[in-house]
Order: sequence, then structure tokens, then C-alpha cells
Amino acid sequence: MALMPVTEALSAVLAGAEPLREEMVALDAAHRRVLARDVAALRTQPPQAMSAMDGYAVRAADAADVTARLKVIGEVAAGRPLENTVGAGEAVRIFTGGVIPAGADAVIIQEDTVVDGSCITIREAAIRGRHIRPAGVDFREGDVLLTAGRRLSDRDLSLAAGMNYPVLPVRRRPKVAVLATGDELVMPGSTPGPGQIVYSNGYALRALACAEGAETIDLGIAADSIEATTQGIRRARDSGADILITTGGASVGDHDLVKASLEAEGVAMAFWRIAMRPGKPMMHGRLGAVRVIGLPGNPVSSYVCAFLFLAPLIRALSGQTVIHHAPETALLGRDVGANDQREDYLRARLELRGDGVLIATPVDHQDSSLLGNLAAARALVIRSPFAPAAAAGSACDILRLPD
Repeated sequence: MALMPVTEALSAVLAGAEPLREEMVALDAAHRRVLARDVAALRTQPPQAMSAMDGYAVRAADAADVTARLKVIGEVAAGRPLENTVGAGEAVRIFTGGVIPAGADAVIIQEDTVVDGSCITIREAAIRGRHIRPAGVDFREGDVLLTAGRRLSDRDLSLAAGMNYPVLPVRRRPKVAVLATGDELVMPGSTPGPGQIVYSNGYALRALACAEGAETIDLGIAADSIEATTQGIRRARDSGADILITTGGASVGDHDLVKASLEAEGVAMAFWRIAMRPGKPMMHGRLGAVRVIGLPGNPVSSYVCAFLFLAPLIRALSGQTVIHHAPETALLGRDVGANDQREDYLRARLELRGDGVLIATPVDHQDSSLLGNLAAARALVIRSPFAPAAAAGSACDILRLPD
């Protein structure tokens, strides 16, 4: 079977990925959730003209002369408006957030006044509208301020609260089940026996999925047998997972049983080899409503494939507006050789020079088993199939990795 190009593989993974159902959640539970529909303000903010400073509300015409002397007829604090109308020669003591009383059209800050009993003398002429926040200067009832597909930030929650929403309509979080395979794997903290290694892939995969807004289900490690692998696949289906991620067993060796187990459970494979490095032995198919991505066992291959394919799939199921990673341009920090028929994703360090130019320097060793280099990398340098050798200082496309 010919290797599938990366763009075609990504299209296959995303095919038919519709946003999950809507659910209502409280504001405190809505951080980093994705809005299911547009949200319009339920009120005008501020609802009335309010003072932006502590001082005195006046009629600008009465306070145009710095020798003006005005009688103070009352006081306005935030939440305690004054019913009186400000007439000629009058002023009202006002505090920040206080409603501008009828008749007043300016605020003189308290530092520009001299208090003399029940009167004030101004030291700076008033300007109409100065230090006043007009009604609706922030937003008006009916204004659409948060749109469907937006992943809500902490600042968005403050805005939604100000718009008078105690709950928000968001998309259900995709559920991602992660199943590792391999007799050689032992859990962190164990003492590996001969030929065994410590299991690490799942920790990065689950963290990546959570950062993208998914819930995760840890299915543990399945032994290298059809029976154990099949049981893990069935647990994923029974758990209500939207996505099943398998790691390991995706190649063509005698002990690589994931493909056979998936097919035995009725998974129709869309592809199972990709023209990319690292990550050629990656699989994708459907198990009923469950989308299956079979990742390679090598940690770098596993993570890079998850970054390139799983993250966009989670975003699509979450209903996010932006699904694809955004490439950036940088300059190579060292020479790179010519590429072969596979699209290459080189782990690279990033440095921002003093002149603002971004430098991407591929790490020295690109072997797909090296966790140290993966952790040190801050980006992937993209090398197209059959790209010629490129010298240090040449422009290159990069994808930033999550911090």
C-alpha cells in the first residue's frame, strides 16, 4: 500500500467531524470550553451615564470659569443614585461609578476643587462630558460579543458575567480514551525487567488532549495478544469515548497486533501508513461512532502524530472556529540535508534574536525514541517531500509546540 500524504491523512481524520451536542454550564465551569452559539448582551453596560472619577457632578456652563462657586446639594455613591436635578449654580458630590444626576453634564475631579462649607470653588474649568462614562459605552443590550466556536478565556467569563449570563451554552467535551500496547511496557516507578521500558507516551497524549479541551480515559496497558488488545478496544467503546487512541503495535511486525484487533472488531481502516517522518506507521478508522487513531509506539512519533492529527480532531469535535495549526516562518539555525519522499517534522529549539527574527535550530539527533530532545524542542520544522538541502539562515516553515 502506498504511503498516504499528510494532508490527505488529515482530511481523512477530520472527515465528517461535526461539533458535539450543546450543554449548559455555569460560568465557573466554562473556562476553556467552546461556545455552542452566539451570545448577545442581556443588558446595557453601563445602564446609565456614570462618573469615571471621584469629584463633583456639575453643569459645564456653570463651571466654565475657574472662579465659579457652586452649592453642593447632595451626594451620589455607586449604587446610590440621587433623585434631585442639578440646577444652576449647583453641584453634587459624586464617587466613581455613581450615576450622573439629571441636569449635570460634567464631572470636576476632587483635586480641582476647594471645599468651603456647603460650597465648592473650582480650580479648573469643566468640559462637557469629561470624566463621564456614557450609557452603553461598553456594550448595549443585544450586542453579540461572544461568538460560536470561541474557546472561552478568563476574560471572556468576566464579559459574560457583565452581560448577565450565569450559565453559557457550550459544546460537550470530546472523550479521548488512550490504550497502550506492549509486553515491554511497565509503569513509572516500577523496576523494568530485561528488555522492558517505562511507559511514557500516555502521559503526554492525555495532557495534550486535556489542553485541547477533551476529557481523557486511561485504559492502561494491553499485553501483546489479540485478546488483550480487543478487550481494551471494547472498553473504549463501552466507555462512551469519541476518540480511541492506541499506542504501539501499529507497525508490521509479528507482535504488532493493533490493526488486526481493530479490524476484527469491525473497524474499517481509512489508512495505516503515512508519508511522514516521524510517524509512518499511523492508522485511522471508525468503530461505530468512535474515531480511532493508532499511533506508533516510539514516543516522538506518538507525540508528533497526536499533535498533528489528534489536536485538530478534538478542535473539530469541540466546535472550535480554528481547527488547524498555524504555520509560522523562521530562519534555520543550522544546515539541513535534502529530504526523501516523506514529509519531515524536525524537532527544533527556538530563539528570538535581538532584531526580532525567529531562529529555529533542529536538534542534533532526530531519532524517534529520544524523549530528551522532544522535551527540549519548542517547534517542528516542516520539510516537504524531496525538499533540497537548505543552509543555515534559509527561511523555513515551523509549527510551534505547546508550552
